Amino acid sequence: MKPARTKTPRKPLVKKGSQTNLKDPVGVYCRVRPLSFPDQECCIEVINNTTVQLHTPEGYRLNRNGDYKETQYSFKQVFGTHTTQKELFDVVANPLVDDLLHGKNGLLFTYGVTGSGKTHTMTGSPGEGGLLPRCLDMIFNSIGLFQAKRYVFKSNDRNSMDIQCEVDALLERQKREAMPNPKTPSSKRQIDPEFADMITVQEFCKAEEIDEDSVYGVFVSYIEIYNNYIYDLLEEVPFDPIKPKWNSGSIPMRNTDFIPPQSKLLREDKNHNMYVAGCTEVEVKSTEEAFEVFWRGQKKRRIANTHLNRESSRSHSVFNIRLVQAPLDADGDNVLQEKEQITISQLSLVDLAGSERTNRTKAEGNRLREAGNINQSLMTLRTCMEVLRENQMYGTNKMVPYRDSKLTHLFKNYFDGEGKVRMIVCVNPKAEDYEESLQVMRFAEVTQEVEVARPVDKAICGLTPGRRLRNQARGGPVGDEPLAIEVVLQSFPPLPSCEILDINDEQTLPRLIEALEKRHHLRQVMIDEFNKQSVTFKALLQEFDNAVLNKENYIQGKLNEKEKVISGQKLELERLEKKNKTLEYKIEILEKTTTIYEEDKRNLQQELETQNQKLQRQFSDKRRLEARLQGMVTETTMKWEKECERRVAAKQLEMQNKLWVKDEKLKQLKAIVTEPKTEKPERPSRERDREKVTQRPVSPSPVPNAPPVRLRHRRSRSAGDRWVDHKPASNVQTETVMQPHVPHAITVSVANEKALAKCDKYMLTHQELASDGEIETKLIKGDVYKTRGGGQSVQFTDIETLKQESQSGSRKRRSSTEAPAQPDGTECEWTDVETRCSVAVEMRAGSQLGPGYQHHAQPKRKKP
Repeated sequence: MKPARTKTPRKPLVKKGSQTNLKDPVGVYCRVRPLSFPDQECCIEVINNTTVQLHTPEGYRLNRNGDYKETQYSFKQVFGTHTTQKELFDVVANPLVDDLLHGKNGLLFTYGVTGSGKTHTMTGSPGEGGLLPRCLDMIFNSIGLFQAKRYVFKSNDRNSMDIQCEVDALLERQKREAMPNPKTPSSKRQIDPEFADMITVQEFCKAEEIDEDSVYGVFVSYIEIYNNYIYDLLEEVPFDPIKPKWNSGSIPMRNTDFIPPQSKLLREDKNHNMYVAGCTEVEVKSTEEAFEVFWRGQKKRRIANTHLNRESSRSHSVFNIRLVQAPLDADGDNVLQEKEQITISQLSLVDLAGSERTNRTKAEGNRLREAGNINQSLMTLRTCMEVLRENQMYGTNKMVPYRDSKLTHLFKNYFDGEGKVRMIVCVNPKAEDYEESLQVMRFAEVTQEVEVARPVDKAICGLTPGRRLRNQARGGPVGDEPLAIEVVLQSFPPLPSCEILDINDEQTLPRLIEALEKRHHLRQVMIDEFNKQSVTFKALLQEFDNAVLNKENYIQGKLNEKEKVISGQKLELERLEKKNKTLEYKIEILEKTTTIYEEDKRNLQQELETQNQKLQRQFSDKRRLEARLQGMVTETTMKWEKECERRVAAKQLEMQNKLWVKDEKLKQLKAIVTEPKTEKPERPSRERDREKVTQRPVSPSPVPNAPPVRLRHRRSRSAGDRWVDHKPASNVQTETVMQPHVPHAITVSVANEKALAKCDKYMLTHQELASDGEIETKLIKGDVYKTRGGGQSVQFTDIETLKQESQSGSRKRRSSTEAPAQPDGTECEWTDVETRCSVAVEMRAGSQLGPGYQHHAQPKRKKP
């Protein structure tokens, strides 16, 4: 099966003078013209050489805060009111002319409000030439010795140049000089005094590093863009069509011979550069000649008197300077006759019409229409700059509206990377132009953010440098030295005047006959010399023919030998062709086999794709099932979590109730432990005990006459541990035989953290009156533990009771659970588990054991 025929892709457009990796911003400069009158109000101030500041003049609206609004704008360089034309040229235009001489393009245009000094900056004034004459002067100072003869370069209608030999150029010059009114200005004419002061430049300026092995030609053209139409200012048409005849009433007069001006069209050449088709291009050889051409077109430019400017430009003018460069041949004598080696560079000097407001210019009729077209073209230029900046800053690819205006369409190649672009913003500092100057500054701010691709250097022709100098050393022509054919033509005697004004004139014809006879005789001598040289040349040709014949015979013998070799190679070629056919047959069989295998491969691939789809569906079902099971697991988990939380909450409530009961018991214990004893209890008498049952009498004091008895101490059952023996100061010494004694104990009257930290057992001695009036001593024992808070806690484990009874034994009080009798007659009572108060009491770090007891309960469990 034949493949489908596709459209041949278009080759990408490659700009001859652009580099995509190197870009330069548009150079924007500002020039401030001086005020017309010293007492005028100024709204623009030069801060430094790169910054200007705009002040809001009196009478204009203020900003919201009520203060004067001051705005600063930065430029590549700012030129003040005292800047000379020379200083401006050296900074702005000199680099562009230098690039022009090295084969690079450039664009320089002035922009500003009407009356801001744009035309003065570009053209100049008497005694102070502007940028245009200075550019021309620098060009001709640099290439003066290396200019080609006139008409060696010849422009065509395709925006390119043709090259002619010296003879054709000479004939063309003679033909043009014989015309009654030559169109090409001559460099021998006297300078027009009207502009002589403008082109008289005192400072000599010349470019460096000019290619001396090339010849140069300069061509100029001058056009204007009026109402978005292009007109040629150098076109020679009768009756001055650019400016019609007007009468005193500003109404065009009826003139049957009046020919309306013909506008020109924009076209694109083979290199995709825009040019004006049919535009007059004049070759010039000096600064005076070039400025004369410019001045001739300047007289045709449209200007008018407006309310703001007496001579206001009503159109955009473009003065193009094209420099044609071609290398010399290998001998350094003549121009190399190869059109591909021609280098054409162009410098466009643009004087834009001033932007203006119609309510200030008081424009009406044609002036109003002109102002509208001027503002429209300038607005299109601003829009193109904004779109270019947006595309470069944000990476967008919006279409730049070049075609909306002839001005932007003509120079679109410069913004696409065909050369450097420079703009001079001219401003008038007077207060009346504040709003227009503000718009100009904003446009300049946008323009200098646009970047243009940097042009590359021209390609080298490949010939050896220094050809011109070597030719001059051999005695070749230098500068304007005439050629041989010019010498021959000039050797003929000049023809006398052939005009016969009198019928009796008998001198004119004899002089003419004599001159013709001399010419005929000289011609005959030259013919004889030519015949002699022809005979000699024929003999040389005969010798050359014989040599060529011998060479041909030798070559024929060689050809015969080569034919034998070719015959043998033909036989070898036939053998290889047969072998090739055999191989082609084998290749055809292999192709069929390959086709079968490819068919099997496609079938297997389809089966594999089917299985993959099946596996994918199963995998999708599995994932859905897993998601469903995961949902069920999550739901069940949440359900059991809620159930566990409910049970935990119920258990916590139950434990809190139990804990509250223990807290109540602990409070009772704390009340017992921390009960203050301010007075020691006295032992009451038996009689008082009998009288008052409610009072608890103490035991009678021992008999004074009784012999002293040695005190015996009761040893604690845990005597092997380190104890804290807490005996309050209010306790009464019972002087009984059995006394609690713990060896190596720390006895304190008030419990403290330091003592508890050194011991692991705690004992509190508590005394109170029993029901029979005797003192009952209770020993409350517990274990000391360290807490996570850094303190110590005491867990009470046991209570021992020491009780003393009278000898009569008439009254004996026993606890509900009796303990075994002690040898000294005292009883030790044990309470039940709840009475033992097996709870934890925590003492905080730095506190004293006493009223600061606090219950240490288990924290509430948080939900996961």
